[in-house]
Amino acid sequence: MNDPHAAPCAFCEIIAGREPAHVVWADDGAVVFLDRNPIAPRHVLIVPRRHATTLWDLTEAEYLNLMALARSLAEPLSQALRADRAAMAVEGYGVPHAHIHLVPVNGPGQLDPNRQSPATEDELDTAAEALQAVIDRTRGGEDVQP
Repeated sequence: MNDPHAAPCAFCEIIAGREPAHVVWADDGAVVFLDRNPIAPRHVLIVPRRHATTLWDLTEAEYLNLMALARSLAEPLSQALRADRAAMAVEGYGVPHAHIHLVPVNGPGQLDPNRQSPATEDELDTAAEALQAVIDRTRGGEDVQP
């Protein structure tokens, strides 16, 4: 962040391990964790480690890494929920840190952000375990710590 008076970035705090999150994947370029107010169960956020306000502020390599990660996680996410597919949304107004929403859907209109509702810790724990198991099987057991 450039403004020393600005509030800390919630995603930077998660990436740094200062705020809790249900991380299901992490690598050198990005962290993937469950949304606490999901549009649908097992809705994840794909967040670059480096702070950038929007996707357009990322380097080309960072942008391509995020998109490749979204593509590779779409099938495991769909499998974990038995959804038809994983939909992707990028709008970035909730938290001013570039991120991708990857949401399991079964039909039109299900990517509506008005469908968001808070998830319980038990729901998030169960979802994280299920997603990690599927991701481990499909991508190999990478370290999932932020």
